[in-house]
Amino acid sequence: MNYTFFNRRAVNIDLTHRCAIECPNCPRQFAFRDKGLKVPGQDLSDSNFEKILDHMTTIDFEGQYSDPVHHPKFIEFLEKSYVKKIDVEVHNASSVKSLKWYIKAFKAHPFARWKFAIDGLPKDSHKYRINQDGEKLFNVMKESVNYLKVKPTWQYIVFKYNQNDIDYASLLADSIDVDFYTLISSRWRGPNDPYKPTRKKYILDKGRGPLAFQKDFLWQ
Repeated sequence: MNYTFFNRRAVNIDLTHRCAIECPNCPRQFAFRDKGLKVPGQDLSDSNFEKILDHMTTIDFEGQYSDPVHHPKFIEFLEKSYVKKIDVEVHNASSVKSLKWYIKAFKAHPFARWKFAIDGLPKDSHKYRINQDGEKLFNVMKESVNYLKVKPTWQYIVFKYNQNDIDYASLLADSIDVDFYTLISSRWRGPNDPYKPTRKKYILDKGRGPLAFQKDFLWQ
């Protein structure tokens, strides 16, 4: 029997086990760090990345358990993806890299779609994204429009502390010419989780789909 593959072959990967952010409801936090354990894992090797390039047309550099910017060869991986005309998406929450580093990354693959995780107004994002400098990352996002050929995106998870700032954040995104959308989380540690929104429309109900609102998406 012959099998035909679709022209679009996509993979969603965490390149590394590293992350500088300590989000309280992230599995790497409550499953490992809160218990005094080291987060397991390793950096994706060059040889394995080459295999991915040979078989995929789309790569989503995810941040489910890590941040791709912490892979020591991330810029090199972006360059290789660009040469092979790979469609790329980058999820970034960490703010430890310098603006100079980011500019190199943007130039390495100018058609990459970057999503910057800033949960709340830049000055408040660290309330959940512990160790993040939200204002620094916002400035990186602002600068990215000068180098990327694809409009970057501001990703905003709705929490109790930022639920009333969404409209202002959306206007702020418009002012620097970046896309904006909110995510509705289901990662709550019980009904008394201090991060859980109080406004009902931002609390995930049973049966609610991932496109609950025009610009709101489910995050699990």
